[in-house]
Amino acid sequence: MKKLLLIMLTLLPLIASEATVEQLFSVQTVKVKEESRAHSMKNFGYVKVDESRIYEVVPRFGGYIITLYADKKFQKVAKGQKLAKVYSPEVLQAKEDYINAINYDKKRSNPEMVASAKEKLLLLDIPEREINALKKSGKAKDYTYLYAPTSGYLFEKSVNNKGSFNIKQKIFTVVNLDKVWVEAKIYQQDLYKYKKDLEFTVKATGVEKSFKAKRSQLYPSLDPKEATATLRLLASNKKGTLLPGMYTTIISSDKKQNYMTLPTTAVIRKNGQFYVFGVGEFEGEYEPMVVDVTPLDNNTYIIKSGVNVGDEVVNNALFMMDSDAQINGLY
Repeated sequence: MKKLLLIMLTLLPLIASEATVEQLFSVQTVKVKEESRAHSMKNFGYVKVDESRIYEVVPRFGGYIITLYADKKFQKVAKGQKLAKVYSPEVLQAKEDYINAINYDKKRSNPEMVASAKEKLLLLDIPEREINALKKSGKAKDYTYLYAPTSGYLFEKSVNNKGSFNIKQKIFTVVNLDKVWVEAKIYQQDLYKYKKDLEFTVKATGVEKSFKAKRSQLYPSLDPKEATATLRLLASNKKGTLLPGMYTTIISSDKKQNYMTLPTTAVIRKNGQFYVFGVGEFEGEYEPMVVDVTPLDNNTYIIKSGVNVGDEVVNNALFMMDSDAQINGLY
């Protein structure tokens, strides 16, 4: 039969009054309970641009800027919006060839010539709507337009008003922020925890709203200096609240399960084992018991074995219990 640990309040220092002793060293207890909880973990990371939502405007012809509409970096643009009005001798020649092919076809049927001339315009990346307008008017205008390939922000711009550009030159980079990446650093010893189906909640510093995110990829390499891997999450960002570079807190949690739990204040670690002090049969008697635990969160332990639901254990003054247990040779 295990010995019971008797807490002797009469052994406390006599310099304190009876009321002070009772206030400072009253023993509070808590019951082991079963609760449905999700196992959560906290990490930190940064918001990054989703690389699949980066679009570059690279003309397939050289030319000159007549009017620059997108003239400011980080300007917001909409898909299909005109970015620049340009003149290109090559495009103008292709337009005239298309008009000539249409006119010739009216006199002597030659649909292959018309199709070939249209294909040349399409290969120059002239929009279908502009080609149709050209066919309808029958007149080749000496300018064309560059359009935004997506809605987003102008992250790069390499031309100015009245400037020129060469074939294959990147003129604009438009970034869509409707969805963003959130990259979290995961320590090597924790990698196994992130192979499960987890739910992720992202909270950016200074932003009131929280965002749900989905796991995208766990990068197949580690940073040798920090022994961390990078976990990429994908978050919806329709209102553009999350901005690249923002510092974030990432809470990951699994599906809710039933756990037997105790607050961390009720568990003490000694010589590589975890103990709780169970309430004995008589008032003031407490018994140290070995328990198997694992963290549920920063304030709660999952109790795997050693006690049962409903058992009452000490929730404070564990330093005093530990000291008296050693004196009495209980561990």
